[in-house]
Amino acid sequence: MTVEEIIGLLRSCGADAWEITQTTEETWEFYFIRRRLDQNRVRSVEHIRVKVYRKSPDGQYLGSAQGEIYPTSSPEEAEKNIRTLLRSASYVKNPVYTLRKPEESASDPENGPIPSPSSVAEDFIRAVNQVPESASEDINSWELFVTSGQRRFLNSEGIDKTENTTSSALEIVLNARDASHEIELYRMYQSGTCDAETLVRDITETLAIGKNKLTARPTPALRKADVLFSNAAVLPVYEYFTDRMNAAFIVQGISDWKKDDPIAQARYDTITVSAVKTLPNSSANHTFDPEGAPTRDLVLIERNIPKNFYGNRQFSEYLSLSDSFQAENFRFEGGSETEESIRKGDYLEVLEFSDFQVSPLNGDIAGEIRLALWHCGGEVIPVSGGSVSGTMTDFVRTMRMSRALRHSDNYVIPAFTRLQGVTVTGAEAE
Repeated sequence: MTVEEIIGLLRSCGADAWEITQTTEETWEFYFIRRRLDQNRVRSVEHIRVKVYRKSPDGQYLGSAQGEIYPTSSPEEAEKNIRTLLRSASYVKNPVYTLRKPEESASDPENGPIPSPSSVAEDFIRAVNQVPESASEDINSWELFVTSGQRRFLNSEGIDKTENTTSSALEIVLNARDASHEIELYRMYQSGTCDAETLVRDITETLAIGKNKLTARPTPALRKADVLFSNAAVLPVYEYFTDRMNAAFIVQGISDWKKDDPIAQARYDTITVSAVKTLPNSSANHTFDPEGAPTRDLVLIERNIPKNFYGNRQFSEYLSLSDSFQAENFRFEGGSETEESIRKGDYLEVLEFSDFQVSPLNGDIAGEIRLALWHCGGEVIPVSGGSVSGTMTDFVRTMRMSRALRHSDNYVIPAFTRLQGVTVTGAEAE
């Protein structure tokens, strides 16, 4: 089935509106045992995803349903799938809203050519080969996937636009050992092209985490302590701020933030974050969002004051937002601290969680400590086990952030973040 044939079926089946996203991708895959290439292959795929809309008889509600129609489908199979989607859409009762029109999406320029998968793969392989190993910490195995493709979006209002895309994923297993036992650490890195400096630094830091994990003691019951984040484990903290600026979270009552109403009175640093069109090496660099809206730079929060919400067409219309879009790249401004100043005093530096979550509803944090460093009285003690908890509604008032920044795929965040008064439940007997 071609896209044009599917459009014909959508019209003949009586869809009130529709959207189609067609992606064609070529993926280069590499599988390494330590530093030796074990196997590789090239894979090409095409996906055609369809979203159909059905209005209620009185025109007050609009339902939708989506699914995939395979290019190998027969006309009969495709029509059956479309009719099934339309039936599902008729059961959904959302207040009516409109789809984007061509005049709302004509300003985005083409993003031009992108690097070949082979050249991006070479960059990754070169970077991993720069990671220093030792007799006690080394690379076990790793897999690399580099995808080059094209994304085409069409809707029943007349939008038809195409962009080139690139994305990468690297999965790596690292080992650390001593005379008595050995442990494994797993990392998954997603990006567009290769950020070699960040990748080498992070893998090297992870090898050090493995070394410390071998000698870690049970985490003491600290009750209340400052917690320092010095790597990408802190991302859920910053996602809390971007999630609560999403129009869907406002409409659904998950976020109660209001424009120009401060989220907190801060004692130290404040939050400033923008949605940005592009970030170096991000996998989320797009000229248009999933509904055809042009992406752009937009300040979301300025010094703890919400300025602009973002989101999809449905919830943006419910909030009467004009010129909105679905943001994917986010850049936070740095705080006032140097690394030296933010590290003063006693604190728990959490390097690795078994699990770490921050609720966008109430700001509650919950994390199970896999490895941390307890900085106390000039000593640095590796510890493991226990948990951290508290709420961002409290922490944002005394949050401290470094001026230096760290890049993690589609987020730029402060390199060091310190939260005060975190509840730390220990793993050792009290």
